Amino acid sequence: MAFGQQRIEYKTNAQMRSMAEAGAVLNRALGKVLASAAAGVTTKELDEVFAGVLKENGATSNFLGYHGFPATVCTSVNEEVVHGIPSGRSLRDGDVLSIDGGAIVGGWHSDSARTMIVGGAAAADPADQRLSDVTEESMWRGIAAVATGKFVGDIGAAIDDYVSNVPGAQLGILEDYVGHGIGSQMHMAPDVLNYRTSQRGPRLRPGLCLAIEPMLVRGSLQTDVLPDDWTVVTTDGARAAHWEHSVAIHDGGIWVLSADDGGASRLEPLGVIPVPVPAA
Repeated sequence: MAFGQQRIEYKTNAQMRSMAEAGAVLNRALGKVLASAAAGVTTKELDEVFAGVLKENGATSNFLGYHGFPATVCTSVNEEVVHGIPSGRSLRDGDVLSIDGGAIVGGWHSDSARTMIVGGAAAADPADQRLSDVTEESMWRGIAAVATGKFVGDIGAAIDDYVSNVPGAQLGILEDYVGHGIGSQMHMAPDVLNYRTSQRGPRLRPGLCLAIEPMLVRGSLQTDVLPDDWTVVTTDGARAAHWEHSVAIHDGGIWVLSADDGGASRLEPLGVIPVPVPAA
């Protein structure tokens, strides 16, 4: 979603290293949630798993209570695109599950989302697995553009170009929900679009931290919000996927704050070598 045209916050190396600590906790929490997701498990139980990891690591949730949101993570299943509220809903094999969460350490935020198919490859509809895979790869193409581009708009162009040219059935990029700046708050300027426009946006420069989060659908781009005032669903019932990472730009390069290797395994094949944020 758009968050207005507030002033952009540029971080020091020390602040970005604190964000990396938050990202490390978040990565562990999301990993444990995904490992716990199985047929018969409720989305509320996944929320409890996530909350437990944050507590064990001295972190707090930036989702819980945000504009009244009642949980520590968003759990979106199948046609639910984003902002799904954990509940007593039991997962089933073949469900497309997107988990979106955040953590705060020392006042600094991280934000990340992952999509999986419950039950793994044996239970997956190949079209659903492709949806998640293309969404994930489009995110990495956008992250690579943080290193190689000049303006924030280059990120959306890279995502759009990849999705538009991937072989097979065309997937849709949602335009109503976009990425954002992140730092001392979860949602900050600038907006990070997931599609190509004529707007260049702010210049990519050291100290800028961004949450890059494409959301793709197998059908129409039209969405509705359920009566809970949070859960966004595709109007036609088509399935959706959501991937997100928080990324820092510093004088030496970029570092994916919410990936355990800074994004190296996915960025190096794209010609980008991530560099840890320096200590000083």
